[in-house]
Amino acid sequence: MTALVLSLVALAIALLALSLAVSVTRRVGLRDPIAVPPLWRRVLRIRTLPPVVAAAGAERAEAQERVAFIVNPTKAGVAELREQALRACAIRYLPQPLWFYTTEEDPGRGQTAEALAAGADVVVAVGGDGTVRAVAHTLAGTGVPLGIVPMGTGNLFARNLDLPLDDQAALLRAALEGAERPSDVGWIELDRPTGDEPERERERDDRRHIFLVIAGAGLDAEMVAGANDQLKRRLGWVAYFYAALRHLGKRMEAHISVDGAEPVESSMRTVLIANVGRLPGGLRLIPDASFHDGRLDVASIDARGGIVGWSELFGTVVSQGAGIRDPWLLRTWKTSRIDHVRGTRVEIRLRDPQKVQVDGDSLGHATRISARIQAQALTLRVPRETLEEGPRGARRRAGGTGASSPLTRDDARAG
Repeated sequence: MTALVLSLVALAIALLALSLAVSVTRRVGLRDPIAVPPLWRRVLRIRTLPPVVAAAGAERAEAQERVAFIVNPTKAGVAELREQALRACAIRYLPQPLWFYTTEEDPGRGQTAEALAAGADVVVAVGGDGTVRAVAHTLAGTGVPLGIVPMGTGNLFARNLDLPLDDQAALLRAALEGAERPSDVGWIELDRPTGDEPERERERDDRRHIFLVIAGAGLDAEMVAGANDQLKRRLGWVAYFYAALRHLGKRMEAHISVDGAEPVESSMRTVLIANVGRLPGGLRLIPDASFHDGRLDVASIDARGGIVGWSELFGTVVSQGAGIRDPWLLRTWKTSRIDHVRGTRVEIRLRDPQKVQVDGDSLGHATRISARIQAQALTLRVPRETLEEGPRGARRRAGGTGASSPLTRDDARAG
C-alpha cells in the first residue's frame, strides 16, 4: 500500500513538473520562437515568425540598424523589458541598443535628441502617452521611425494604433521589424491669462505643444489635472472618471473658428481637438478622427438636465462606438450633444481662463488656443499584421472616414 501511495505521489510530481516545463517553454516560445527547438515548436504549437517579418529583420540586421529606447524609469517592469530588448536585438544581430532614461525635468525630448545625435535609426518610447508625446515632439519631421512600448495608465495612442498592449514580445517585434506608416501630429499654442498664473506656467508659452491623441479645455482638462496618482496606479484610466465627478456642474463659453471661418459662439462642458478618437473600454468619442487623414476633429460636448443629460451623453458615446448615429432632427431635442467639425487650423477663444490638457498632461490655464495639423509628420513602426487585407484591416486603414489610407500594399511590402 505504501509503495502505491509513493508511486502516485511521484506520478503527481512528475505531471506537475511536466506541466511547469511545458508552460515555461511555451512562454519562452511566445516571446522568442527561435529560442525553442523546431521539434518542440511543432509539439507545443508555437508559431514561428512570419516569413515577411523574418526577412525584414534580416534586411535591417545587414544594415546594422541602431535602436534607441527612451524609457520612463518610474514604470513597473522596466528592468525586465531591458533584458528582453537586449535579447531581441542580439538574436537579430543588431548593435546593442542605446538606453536613455527620462527625468521629471525632461520627459523625453532631450533624450531623443541625444539618441538622434548618437546615430539612432529607430527610437522606441517606453512609458505612457506623456513619454510618447515627448519623444514624438523631437522625432516629428525627421523621418526616423517611432516604436511604442506602452506602460502608462491610458495608453490612448497605442490603443488607437491597435498595438498589442499586453504582449511586450510582439511590441518589440513591431519596433524592430514592423511595417512603417505615417501619422499626423497636432500642435497647439496657448495665450495665458495675465497676473494670476504661476511663473512656471507662463514660461512654457515659448514652446509649442505637440499632441498625438486629444487636446482639450474645460471638463476634460479638469479631469486630467484632478486625477489622483494613487488611484491611477490602482484603478488605471478609471481614476479619471472619479476626478470628473467633482467638475460635472461646470460650463464654459467659447468662440470656435475652423480654417479661418467666422467664429461660432457656444456654451459647453468641454471642447476637444482630436487627432484620434478612441477611448479605453472600446468607446469612440469622436468616431471619424483618424491619425492619417491630415485633419483635426473638433468636438464641443455639453450635457444638461443633471443625471438625465449625462446618462444620455454616455449612451450617445456608446452608440457611436457601435456605429449608430443620431439623426440631426433628433439631436436638436436631446439634453446632451456632441457638435463635430473638421479642419486643419483651429482657434478657440475662451471667455474665462480654462485649464488645458494635451494627451493627459495638464498645461495650466489659457484664454486662447491655436491648433494646427502637421500631416504625416511622424513615421510609426506598427505590427505587420495590422496592415493585412481583411474587413477589419480595411476599416482601420480608412480610419472610419471612408477615405483611403495613404499606405498601400506596396508600401506595406517595402516597410
